[in-house]
Amino acid sequence: MEALISLKVVQLKPPQKSLSPRKCRNKNFIRCRIAEPTGQPAPLGQKTKYVDGFFEKAFMTLFARKMEKFAAPPKAGTDNKKKGWLEHDYESFVDVSKRVTQGRNRMQQQKVVREVLLSMLPPGAPEQFKKLFPPTKWAAEFNAALTVPFFQWLVGPSEVVEVEINGEKQRSGVLIKKCRYLENSGCVGMCVNMCKIPTQDFFTNDFGLPLTMNPNFEDMSCEMVYGQVPPPFEEDPASKQPCFTYICSMSNPNSSRCPKLEA
Repeated sequence: MEALISLKVVQLKPPQKSLSPRKCRNKNFIRCRIAEPTGQPAPLGQKTKYVDGFFEKAFMTLFARKMEKFAAPPKAGTDNKKKGWLEHDYESFVDVSKRVTQGRNRMQQQKVVREVLLSMLPPGAPEQFKKLFPPTKWAAEFNAALTVPFFQWLVGPSEVVEVEINGEKQRSGVLIKKCRYLENSGCVGMCVNMCKIPTQDFFTNDFGLPLTMNPNFEDMSCEMVYGQVPPPFEEDPASKQPCFTYICSMSNPNSSRCPKLEA
């Protein structure tokens, strides 16, 4: 947990001018991730180009290796040699995620993610988190601020925004401009089963700090709201979302609901 808490000192600043990926990487790997000329995520329908540094690739490798234990074997003819540290990129990380979903229903997929998250924490971490961060306005705002630098490698650029919870305004919302995981997987089911629901449940149930995630499937943005209790699955609009038929290789154009959202 100390490693997570120490990241609160990292501050993201908007790019002041366009820099080449090499210059960005040398200058500050924390601030420079997007390699688009505008410094902003690519328009809908296009994949955003990123420059990933040492720590990003380390996180990708760590998560991929943890998930590989639950993943189906790679397809025949693909490179199934175990990757070393820093050899994973974002595409290979997403590929492992896809293989985890194979042969599992949504509940089983969510269980795998929870096991992976718990395996990355020291013993007793959830209990310590509850002591350090009881469900207060301060804890919600602190974790929102921590999310922006810590999860950029996974979801792309984000910013803290003001939200209203139980009639009180607080800066415990995080607006993800265009989710990197969603745009690279192109799969509604993976967004919901491998990210949204297990992350909500992990914070709400294991850490004791309510969290609601509201993905916008129209523009691939997402709002995370710390301090807000998530709705039951069947009452969540995301549970009724159809496939991205034009980008998802696993889509079913004849279904009004993504098949991977079925029980």
